[in-house]
Amino acid sequence: MALRKSDLYSSLWSSADELRGSMDASQYKDYVLTLLFVKYVSDKAKADKSALIYVPDDGSFDYLISLKGKPDVGEKVNIAIRLLAEENDLLGVINNADFDDPAKLGSGKELQDKVSNLIGIFQDMDFTGSKAEGDDLLGDAYEYLMRHFATQSGKSKGQFYTPAEVSRVMAQLLQIPADTPKSTTVYDPTCGSGSLLIKVADAAPNGLTIYGQENDNATWALARMNMILHGNETHDLRQGNTLANPKFTVNGNLQTFDYLVANPPFSVKTWRNGFDFSLGRFDGFDTPPDKNGDYAFLLHMVKSLRSRGRGVVVLPHGVLFRGNSEARIRTELIKRGYIKAIIGLPSNLFYGTGIPACLIVLDKENAQTRSGIFMIGASRGFAKDGPKNRLRPRDMHKIVDAFTSGKEISRYSRMVPVSEIADPKNDYNLNIARYIDSSEPEDIQDLRAHMHGGIPNRDLDALQSYWDAFPNLRSELFAPLRDGYSELKVEPGEIRPTVTGSVEYEAFDRNTANTVRQWWASKRRPLEKIEPDTKPSDLIHDISEALLESFQARPLIDEYGVYEKLMSYWNDVMHDDVSLIVSEGWTQAVQPRGARTWKDKNNKPKYEDAHIVFGTGAKAQRWVMDLLPPEHVIARYFAAEQAELDRLTEARDAAIFAVAEYIEDNAVEGGLLFDAVDDEGKLTNAAAKVALKELKVTKGDPDEIAALAKVITLYTAEARAKGAVKDATVALNEKAVEKYKMLTETEVQNLVIEDKWGSTLQRQINGEVGALGGILIARLGVLGSRYQHTIRALEAQIECLGAAVAEDLGRIGA
Repeated sequence: MALRKSDLYSSLWSSADELRGSMDASQYKDYVLTLLFVKYVSDKAKADKSALIYVPDDGSFDYLISLKGKPDVGEKVNIAIRLLAEENDLLGVINNADFDDPAKLGSGKELQDKVSNLIGIFQDMDFTGSKAEGDDLLGDAYEYLMRHFATQSGKSKGQFYTPAEVSRVMAQLLQIPADTPKSTTVYDPTCGSGSLLIKVADAAPNGLTIYGQENDNATWALARMNMILHGNETHDLRQGNTLANPKFTVNGNLQTFDYLVANPPFSVKTWRNGFDFSLGRFDGFDTPPDKNGDYAFLLHMVKSLRSRGRGVVVLPHGVLFRGNSEARIRTELIKRGYIKAIIGLPSNLFYGTGIPACLIVLDKENAQTRSGIFMIGASRGFAKDGPKNRLRPRDMHKIVDAFTSGKEISRYSRMVPVSEIADPKNDYNLNIARYIDSSEPEDIQDLRAHMHGGIPNRDLDALQSYWDAFPNLRSELFAPLRDGYSELKVEPGEIRPTVTGSVEYEAFDRNTANTVRQWWASKRRPLEKIEPDTKPSDLIHDISEALLESFQARPLIDEYGVYEKLMSYWNDVMHDDVSLIVSEGWTQAVQPRGARTWKDKNNKPKYEDAHIVFGTGAKAQRWVMDLLPPEHVIARYFAAEQAELDRLTEARDAAIFAVAEYIEDNAVEGGLLFDAVDDEGKLTNAAAKVALKELKVTKGDPDEIAALAKVITLYTAEARAKGAVKDATVALNEKAVEKYKMLTETEVQNLVIEDKWGSTLQRQINGEVGALGGILIARLGVLGSRYQHTIRALEAQIECLGAAVAEDLGRIGA
């Protein structure tokens, strides 16, 4: 069976669990990623005899499996991995983890078990079908581990990883033409684990020639492994300090590149240590401040770009507005036209720091004619993800769309003329807030409305996008009251039914559903043609872009919100489904499989969650349907049987309730069953039978005898109802399992494309209409209740209540 992303993630994190507690995350990542690497290259070498990585027999993962359980397993694993490293010029890259280190892994049997368990976790993975083409299962898993390692390593150890979402945005901002040849170069002077370089290379259909430098030796080794795991076996990554000892020079000058990406360490205070001033990196610019290296890195990058080169750099927001020498450097960069765009990102995205950062887009082509800088204030677009924030698919796409189109979006993006930036009131300050107010408008209280009643028209005008979508709804809800103010024509409690019951709202809901159906129908053919050479990343790009286009012309609904629904479902479900179909084909991918079993640390059997189970215990048959859960097969082919099962289930529940209710009513003190129940007020069927027998022998109270007989009758009915449900469930499940074997490819496609994917997306996207309606209703409710009673009316009411109180007090002589 093809390896699913979700299963891979779970297995990889289980391997980390084996080591957690005995060492820091920054250390145990070496063990997990090393075994991941050895397993991947071993499987790839078996599947492709021309693979660039040579795997000797005694350096393969199969050889590691043969070492499991042996007393010297740690020592032998070290030797095997070193042999693999020597054969591929990877010494110091893949053999940094010591699998025979008692300080980290324990000694004796503990080390033996821990290393053997680690090997066992990777043993069942199969990477022979893994692809290194932008949608690489292995690459995604590597990033998953890196993200978790960065999170657990904390602030000081998290800088080796740039969030994948930021990397993807940066790659798209470079706007690499589709016909760019592979000989085109891309460079990252602070490459970390290499994720930025990989994302840029993936964005170029033909790939790119990769260059990079990383100061930290362990992180450089991660980057080398990362490149190979992503299929970029040919790369040039060098180790060393980029500022003090740049490795890419030609004839005493910095080597230049076509594209550049970087996420340098923020605000390094020791950047001058060993800095080589002879390379002319600051020619024509001021020298950056002694205690802050942000502009030292930026000017290195500017110097490393060719005359028509483009780059994207992550830097802290401070570079946009700090003064003194940094202000003079910034002014010169703007005057030369090197800065094409600036994007303000949300805070707390990066693992090394919580401060907000920005992306600076550099472009030397036609720099002298550049008359403005495109600015995007994207700081509000993110989702919480544990302790950090993350860019959502909608946030990423909106940034890239705004940049590539140069579109001005209210409170989000605009082209800012250099003349405005140079104006004395701004003085070349690039703080985005000076040019784009991305804050939400203040909800202003209107004193006149509070005094005299009515709802301010300006508050209703602020909802114009809704009135554009529902042209007559405003007049249905509001009538003019006086100049600048309107009044509700319905009671506040009637706002919801008036909105949702309006002809326009219902038509809007239907049209949205039709738009989704038409879009999905237009993509039926590409989905049917999923085959072994299908690239999931290309497929979802085609589908998602068509969805965006379908909703761009529609009023009110944010096309990026709809896009988010699709991409979330893709990431959670569809990606695994498509990968499974690519690997096994439609009819094979849909077949049930036996659930996996394993032993826990106490050597007790554990079973994978199954969709259908026949029997109990170790002999039970447990079926898992990875592609198509059985409810879809049952709904399409066994609706009558399911309806009968639902009826039997209701009858069973009623029977259970009848027993509980009768016992509860009669178990109270003095009740007919009080003497028969236990201390907790419970009475089992067996206990009732024993009590009834005793009462009959002793000729007890006839009413108690009748009550016990009644409860036994109810228990008998409950048992029959439960048995009927059990039998019907087994029969239905047997039919469903048998049906899977008979499904044709067309039937499978209908079930998956329409019943599973299509219906889910239709439901989720249609939910956007309900959410939008809810926002409108909530806002109108606030406005209606806010100004429902004037201050004068409230004062009059208070006066009346005061008079009534005084009258009552007088009546009682107080």
